[in-house]
Amino acid sequence: MKIMVVCGNGLGSSFIMELNVKKALNELGKTAEVDHTDLTSAKSVQADIFIGAADIMSQLEDGNRTIINLENMMSIPEIKSKLEPHLA
Repeated sequence: MKIMVVCGNGLGSSFIMELNVKKALNELGKTAEVDHTDLTSAKSVQADIFIGAADIMSQLEDGNRTIINLENMMSIPEIKSKLEPHLA
């Protein structure tokens, strides 16, 4: 499974979110490939799940992608609760 963490510029906030997604996965006892990118690049990237701030993720919606919108990018409990239903 590949999870792509997305932010507007693909730099600081997505890297911090990537670390938090990895922590959440670890706490759930799950493994996945996790990477981060900017919004523009994310449109051409293949991933099973795209996760990021709610204010930008709507721009990735195409009816085919699994999108997870976060209200608080730093909240590991929120990341866990929103990721868990999508994990095998």
